[in-house]
Amino acid sequence: MSEARIWEEAVVIPTYEPGAPDKNPMFLEKRVYQGSTGKIYPYPTTQVISRQKTDKTYQAVFLENEYLKVMVLPELGGRIQRAYDKTNGYDFVYYNHVIKPALVGLLGPWISGGIEFNWPQHHRPTTFMPVDHTIRENEDGSKSLLIGDVDQIHGTKEITTFTIYPGRSYIEIEI
Repeated sequence: MSEARIWEEAVVIPTYEPGAPDKNPMFLEKRVYQGSTGKIYPYPTTQVISRQKTDKTYQAVFLENEYLKVMVLPELGGRIQRAYDKTNGYDFVYYNHVIKPALVGLLGPWISGGIEFNWPQHHRPTTFMPVDHTIRENEDGSKSLLIGDVDQIHGTKEITTFTIYPGRSYIEIEI
């Protein structure tokens, strides 16, 4: 394979589901969380994670060339869930085979493993929420995935572009 590929595919990952978020968002929480002010409005918080693991289907986006296979999960904040080096059979980013949130995120759920993209602060509010995404096939044979999100607290917009090139052993990430 001396080309780059990109495609969407359903993947099943054992998951501990978060409970329903509080339908009434707080205007100000009194705790200061990892440098935040405690302001989370208009987002709701989640305070419960299921103790039962179930298989859940996610719509993943894969980027692949002869060296790498990368899986991104737009449903979970656009995180890189897996980055696999095909030349040596090694995951070069910690690959967590189970989605088991801990209540350490600003809004509650946060998961370990992969690479999350944090803005405007550590463990961004939408780290466990779906983001918009689109696939782009570039003239040079590279393939790109664009993910985007608008932070409702500050009104800031973020777009992250993942690009994989034929014949190159890295993934380019532009934010």
